Amino acid sequence: MTHALSTTEKSTSEPSRPETTYQTTFVPRFDIWEGDNELVLYGDLPGVAPEDLNIRFENQELTIHGKVQPRHQDIQLIYNEYDIGDFHRTFTVNEMIDVDNISAELRNGVLTIRMPKAEEVRPRRIEVKAG
Repeated sequence: MTHALSTTEKSTSEPSRPETTYQTTFVPRFDIWEGDNELVLYGDLPGVAPEDLNIRFENQELTIHGKVQPRHQDIQLIYNEYDIGDFHRTFTVNEMIDVDNISAELRNGVLTIRMPKAEEVRPRRIEVKAG
């Protein structure tokens, strides 16, 4: 089975600018499922509101970017494992995907992105005629 999606790790040789040196950017984890008719991405984005989420498809890349806002205001936590900040993830999408019908839903901290396969690459049943 040929995969229609790959992750993209981008690197740069440019030095860090001072205004971004101390900013944390997270890479959310995703599970990817492939069926006959679609690929489905499941991403863990706890604490993210839909208005803080930006999903774009451009130049064969699906980019997910957003921000986790602080959950608690004016309290001193004893221990903190849940960070806040920007997150970013990019996937390279090939021509097997029907990009006009990609959809996304955010529910209970899980982002689900449905990427239907193009009609011409979907499996189809061949009718056998009696001769």
